[in-house]
Amino acid sequence: MAVRSRLVDAPFDADRALGQFLAGLGGGEGAVVSFVGLARLLSKKGSRIERLTLDHHPRLTKRSLARIASAAAERFDVSAIDVIHRCGEMKPGEVIVFVAAAGPHRRAAFEAADYLMDRLKTEAVFWKREDAADGSRWIDPTDADYADRNRWER
Repeated sequence: MAVRSRLVDAPFDADRALGQFLAGLGGGEGAVVSFVGLARLLSKKGSRIERLTLDHHPRLTKRSLARIASAAAERFDVSAIDVIHRCGEMKPGEVIVFVAAAGPHRRAAFEAADYLMDRLKTEAVFWKREDAADGSRWIDPTDADYADRNRWER
């Protein structure tokens, strides 16, 4: 089982990450599911975002990413998991997060990727701030984000 999680402080190429993930597979996989999250151009209030900042605690954030990736690997019938998450400042359109899951069947790969994102959104140790023309605001997970995560507790 290959499980990787990385915290990066510079832009990265999601296509290259997917290529590396595919190249590292063992050959028994019948499905790969990946997800790429991007920094938004507009805030929920509709104002243009100039910058997104993800503050973090190096050790705690890395541990939270590793814990979430390991939990997905244990829960689903997958052979590989990869998580790459940005920290620091980013501009709209830049990649924030990449997740990939591979396994013998598509359902497990889809569920693992979905599970990863639900947990990353609510449990990864980050403090998110949007800076926009109309001011700066801290971003917390929404009730819907927690409801998405909580469905995995069944």
